[in-house]
Parts: sequence; C-alpha cells; structure tokens
Amino acid sequence: MRAGEISSVYFLGIGGIGMSALARYFLYLGSKVSGYDKTPTPLTKQLGSEGMDIHYDENPDLIPHDTELVIYTPAIPSDHKEYRFILEKKLKMMKRSEVLGMISSKYFTIAVAGTHGKTTTSALIAHTLKTAGIPHLAFLGGVSKNYGTNFLIETSGSEPVVCVVEADEFDRSFLTLSPDIAIITSADADHLDIYSTHEKMVASFVEFTGRIKKGGSLILKTGVKVKPKKSSSYNVFSYSPDDRKIPAPTGSKTFKAAGTFIRNGVYHFDFCSPNDVWKNLTLGLPGLFNLENAVAACSAAFLLGLNSRQIAKALKSFQGVVRRFDFQVKRRGFVYIDDYAHHPEELRACIEAVKEMYPGKRITGVFQPHLYSRTRDLFMEFARSLDLLDEVVLLDIYPAREKPIEGVSSEMILKKLKSKNKLIIEKAELISCLKRLKPSVLITLGAGDIDQYITPIRRAFEK
Repeated sequence: MRAGEISSVYFLGIGGIGMSALARYFLYLGSKVSGYDKTPTPLTKQLGSEGMDIHYDENPDLIPHDTELVIYTPAIPSDHKEYRFILEKKLKMMKRSEVLGMISSKYFTIAVAGTHGKTTTSALIAHTLKTAGIPHLAFLGGVSKNYGTNFLIETSGSEPVVCVVEADEFDRSFLTLSPDIAIITSADADHLDIYSTHEKMVASFVEFTGRIKKGGSLILKTGVKVKPKKSSSYNVFSYSPDDRKIPAPTGSKTFKAAGTFIRNGVYHFDFCSPNDVWKNLTLGLPGLFNLENAVAACSAAFLLGLNSRQIAKALKSFQGVVRRFDFQVKRRGFVYIDDYAHHPEELRACIEAVKEMYPGKRITGVFQPHLYSRTRDLFMEFARSLDLLDEVVLLDIYPAREKPIEGVSSEMILKKLKSKNKLIIEKAELISCLKRLKPSVLITLGAGDIDQYITPIRRAFEK
C-alpha cells in the first residue's frame, strides 16, 4: 500500500508532534484524515481547522467505517478501547515510524538522530532547503517559527527530491529509516524504560548507523560515543562547534566552527569543511547548543552541494522552533524564556546559555519533570543541572504515557538540590508563586503541559 493511494487514514494519538506532521502529509495528498487524542490542545484545534475530524472520547464508534489505514503511536496503551477494537476488526495498522520509513524510502533522505538537538537541526536543514529553492518535504518534531508548522513541503513546480526526518530513538523507531545522510547529535542516557541501560541505547544508535545507504554519509558530533557500524560502506564525518581538541572517530573527516565570537547575543563564525571555509556566517539564535546544531546543518548542506551564500542566507533568517529557547517576554527588568528541555543535558545547555546572555542576573527556573521512569533514572543528573539556577521551582511529574511508579516524585530531585532557593508547588499555585518571587530572568522548562502556562505568565508580568 502506497501513501498516495490511501483515501481514508485514522490516527490514534493524532495530537503528538510526530503524528500530527504525518497527518498533515496525508491531508496534503488529499486523503480524508481523522483521529483520536486524549485531550484538546492548540495543536489539535489547529489540525481541526485544517480539515481533520478529531475527537477526544475513547469510543470505537467514532472511527470512520471507510478507514483504510490506522496509524498509531507506541504511547497508546494496550488496553485502549479503540486500539483493542482496531485489533479485533483486523484493520490495517502501522506504527508512525513504519509509515515514516515507507514515505522517506522514496526520497534522498536526511535523518537527524540524537537525544537532544535533532528538532532544531532538522528544522534548520529544512529551512536551508526552502531558502535555496530545493524541492523537499520535512517531518519535524517541533513547530518551525519561520513557517508555523511541523510539516514542510516545497515543490517549486516539481516533485520533492529530499526528505528531512527526525530519527526518533524512542521505541527504536529510527530503525525503520534508511537514510542517505544520517546525523547523530548526541546519545546521552534516556528512555531507559525502553532500553534498560545506557549501553543498550547506544547499541541502538550503532544499529541505526548500519541503516545508512551504501555510499551515504554519517555526520557524528565529536565526542559522541557511538562507534559506526559497517563504516566501510559509507563516509564518516565528525563535527564540532569549536576548535576543541576532542578526538574524532577513526578515519573521519571533520566539520567545525572557527573564529567564533558573540556580538549582541548573536553568534558569528566561519564554517570549516574538509576542503573549504565558508566565512562570516551569522546565526540569529543564542546558545552554544544552537551553534552545534548550525554546524551539523551546515555539514549536511555542504554534502548536498549547497554554497556559502545559500547557507548564510538561511542561518541569518532562521527563527528557530517553538518552545526551543523561545523568548516570550524581553524587556528591561524582565525576561521570560520557555524551553522544551526535559533531559538533564538539555537543561544544562539551556541554563548555561541563559547565564551567558544575562551574566550577574538572578535566574529563576520552573521545571516540570516528564515521565516517572525518566525521573527515577536521572533524578541526580536533573538536580546537578538545576543547581545552575539561582532559584528552582519544581512542579509535579507529567506522566504522559506512564502510570505512577511508587516512591517516584519530584521530591527526589528536590532532595538532591544543593540550592537553598528551592520549592515544589502545585501547578495551580504557579502564577501566584512567581508573582511572589518577582524573577528578573525566568525560564520554564519541560515537555509536558507546562506550555499551557506560557500565556498566563506573560499576562501576569505585563507592564
């Protein structure tokens, strides 16, 4: 069954960021798109306004009778009423990752993997292709601020020739992909509820490198301890955001930034490839982690044959991704940044970037842990990253797909924090708590529903 031949598609968990990008793809093809999600969100409301029929009741009767394909996310529990009904009726059902693999197999594919950094890197690559006028489609794990969507397609009068996808390590989803260019931004311990150990997770990344097409390329961040599999069948490159002497993988060629400096919160740098230098590039986003993402995107652009003029234009005009170092308020006396960070390394990178931009300022962070299992596995690492803040406000754990685990709570992080300025509050107390604390620089952090408080916070701190 080919994607363009499916007339009616049903999504079980349509509101997920990856699922919604696929839903938009099928809608673009002219398919009838409908689906279920647990709760309404701004994203599901937007999907509805685009022409998708979405409901929030766990009711098999609401599944269209003409459904030809059901696409589901592993986050759907096995006892879900609609999921069980679909199994009983033996409807054609595929995981989101399988469908993404099916679609991308028709194109020259750039797959960006990593426990963090992949969304911004993917969005920047897609923006570069768009800016250069190269026909492409892109499935992103976040909403591009340049285009207001997580699904991009640029035909320029012809069929797309490049497909940009996020290669998600959760549930080993990225093993359905066979990329021409693969990027690995990081491989820190995460999803241990799936992998049980960090070593097994890294082994999955190694297996992902074995999926690269013969003659393709792997772009691996310097210092990431993933040993490429079958590397003789494809090219191996490493990349680094600066001139640090970190050993690169054996036999690799290196991309890096050089001559880096910051002016008015903006990075300026030269991009060094194995045989060329693109000078005087400007990245309009703050944070060393975004410079890393930019170097990865430049590396892919170089391998695609783009030139320095094309990449310079894209870097300068790139606005980033919603909820990735996302300025909500920026005025004298008060700055508010929202970020999706939900892993200790992401927290550290975000907080360090804020401290770099606002030296000497009191930094207040509100963190909502995501998943009981992740909190259980990484609570000490969370505490170390959050101790970079001057003031820490913890919310209860957002469970997402999980049921509570006995003994696991935000209190585990609180107890390990060395900071004296720390507290746990209920979400309903957040606005009154922040008014009492009167922060000068505020960051909200987390992948749960903390984003629902962005607008109330902005309103609370209006002049």
